[in-house]
Amino acid sequence: MNYFQKIIRFAYPYKGYALLNIICNILYALFSALSMVAFIPLLEVLFQSHNKVRVAPIYNGINSLKDYLEQWLSYQVTMQLDKDISITLIYSIGLIIILFLLKNLFNYLALFFITFLRNGVIKDLRNKMYEKIISLPVAFFTEKKKGDLIARIGNDILEVQVSFLSILELLIREPLTILFTLIVMFSISIKLSLFVLVFIPFSGFFISFVGKKLRKDSNLVQKEQGNFLSIIDETISGQKIIKTFGAGISFINKFKESTFKFFNFSNRLLHRNNLAAPSSEFFGIAIIGILLWYGGHMVLIDQSIKGSTFLVFIGLAYNILTPAKSISKSIFSIKKGDAAASRILDILEAENSLKDSPNAIHKKSFNFTICFKNVYFSYEKNKIISDFNLTINKGQTIALVGQSGSGKSTIANLLSRFYDVDKGIISMDQIDIRKVKQKSLHNLIGIVTQDSVLFNDTVKNNLLIGKSDATDKELEKAAKIANAHDFIIKLENGYDTSIGESGNKLSGGQKQRLSIARAILKNPEILILDEATSSLDTKSEKLVQKALENIMKGRTALVIAHRLSTIQKADLIIVMQEGKIIEQGTHNQLLSNKKSYFKLVQLQQL
Repeated sequence: MNYFQKIIRFAYPYKGYALLNIICNILYALFSALSMVAFIPLLEVLFQSHNKVRVAPIYNGINSLKDYLEQWLSYQVTMQLDKDISITLIYSIGLIIILFLLKNLFNYLALFFITFLRNGVIKDLRNKMYEKIISLPVAFFTEKKKGDLIARIGNDILEVQVSFLSILELLIREPLTILFTLIVMFSISIKLSLFVLVFIPFSGFFISFVGKKLRKDSNLVQKEQGNFLSIIDETISGQKIIKTFGAGISFINKFKESTFKFFNFSNRLLHRNNLAAPSSEFFGIAIIGILLWYGGHMVLIDQSIKGSTFLVFIGLAYNILTPAKSISKSIFSIKKGDAAASRILDILEAENSLKDSPNAIHKKSFNFTICFKNVYFSYEKNKIISDFNLTINKGQTIALVGQSGSGKSTIANLLSRFYDVDKGIISMDQIDIRKVKQKSLHNLIGIVTQDSVLFNDTVKNNLLIGKSDATDKELEKAAKIANAHDFIIKLENGYDTSIGESGNKLSGGQKQRLSIARAILKNPEILILDEATSSLDTKSEKLVQKALENIMKGRTALVIAHRLSTIQKADLIIVMQEGKIIEQGTHNQLLSNKKSYFKLVQLQQL
């Protein structure tokens, strides 16, 4: 329940619907009890077992209310029977129909209003969770499986939706139904009512015992569901590798192992969950059976209660079973939902280590220098960057080269503040970037990566990510600078052509030029090119390289490259090894030194 208390705060904007639901549930519970009481006059007419009263009773205060109502009812039935028994029968049946109509009308209205609250809470919860995912640092997603995140925002929230409705029924509707029914039962016979209440705790104890196991089982089911969704995602993304390396059987076995665990966990969970209804009904019928024995003794031997009244009392006792059964199911549902809620709150309450500091400033422009001073960075205890020092002047093109794992991309990630340094300072215009609002920092930076990140949308909408209010002329201008306009207009619908999942309808060179056009449209002051041409063929590389030269004019650029031919014109080339700078200079200077850079160039010329 602790997790649900945090989830329920999302219901506050819909408190009006909650109030209407409560009112309708109160009326439903009231008419549910009265509809059973209405059978008393009908049964008395049918069995003619009523006490004939031809003098109207006198009301003598609240203490004699029960006797007054019984006398008044007998008086009304007697008067009608003296006139016409068929009319009395019609009135009795009509009263029952009206009460049942009102009961079901308010039942529908209660569900009608709760729908707005329930779906509203789920909508807001999903939106909040998505906003949180957007705001979390990149490091968070390296630790979480994509399929698990999808399961949390999808299936876990649906589980909370079902459980959220259950908890509202548990707190309001069903307890009120039981309360009103018990009030009527006590008004009929205190002894019989107490007899019923003695046996109810046995049912509650059993439900509580089974419910304790449900949350653990539900958590296992949801975790395993996230696991096989991750396998599906990896399978779809890695189809080429799986097929060419003949890894299909391995992935099938991995998936089957996950679904087998899910099968076992789900069976255990459902077996326990399915105990709710039959166990509640069994305990309820057992109570009714004992009640029939005890009440039959009161009717036939003690004659302390009329047969028709006892039949209605049995109906009222059975009327408790349905809400009691609903409460037991709600308890099981809440246990499952509590596990789902805990997984959702893991995301909503995740620590964001990269929050803006309270005194963070909004930086509108980059004017002078970027300075890395004694920078150290480790990831999961693995040292990536050690004592890194570098100054980048405005308008310079700086190239980072070195073997894979030397820390080149990490430097770009630290400058973009996807991660924070462990020691040292990265400053922009002598301001620590940790004291700059992240949004304003990112507005100054444009990134083109090796793997073009495109979305399943049109060419136009992918470009508009760079500048949402760009005109068609601005889009075309950016595309032309990126050497992308010519291939775009040849597409089926030009700029309105959908490019598919991750842009898979385009070639590698086309995707990369589209990424460059998006960066051009943003018009950033600082450009990061992370191996932007390394995955392209020679023809595509030349087109992309020309586009990159166009975009770098007049900008500060940090270029990460494997192909050294693409960075010969850089103002400064930094050679890295194991997170440290081992050599730096211009292309010609480094060649003349005949050290690490010279060896790298020689290797690529072979």
